[in-house]
Amino acid sequence: MLRPMISAPFDPDLYAAALRFAATAHRGQTVPGTDLPYLCHVVTVAAEVLGALGHEHHGEPDLAVQCALLHDTVEDTAVTVADIRKRFGDAVAEGVAALSKDPALPKAERMVDSLDRIRSQPHEVWLVKLADRIVNLARPPAHWSADKRRAYREEAMRIGERLGEVSPVLSGRLAEKIDAYRAWIEPT
Repeated sequence: MLRPMISAPFDPDLYAAALRFAATAHRGQTVPGTDLPYLCHVVTVAAEVLGALGHEHHGEPDLAVQCALLHDTVEDTAVTVADIRKRFGDAVAEGVAALSKDPALPKAERMVDSLDRIRSQPHEVWLVKLADRIVNLARPPAHWSADKRRAYREEAMRIGERLGEVSPVLSGRLAEKIDAYRAWIEPT
């Protein structure tokens, strides 16, 4: 008996193309404080996005998945927005650009600027920022001071406040991670 085909919530070919591009761009980089290839970070962000897409309807899942895999290429490698645009199109390029902090701004203004630009993007780009912070709320680098850890947690709360409305799944996960991160700030 043949079963009806169920379409995937995203295009596996587009996923694979973005994954290969990210793997090449991040070649030789490691997750800070570990010996893991940096690709582990972007794949984990994509997994968070895919988890949300499995429970919530978003009209452009391919945009979310590609931006998740490519979100750090412009900020952390020699890849440019033009490179992304040429390979993946305008929507992905604009999403990745919004997810990238502007190095020309003072450090204190970069996140606010990025969140403003993300809010002007389709909601699928918002998912990526939420997922990225969820992943980044793991054990902080040992050299971070308690003040830096506290500021990072507060920044995560701002991200949740500004973008959380788009995804009950990811905003719930972010809230759990923010709560758990307290253990890295407060002595036990």
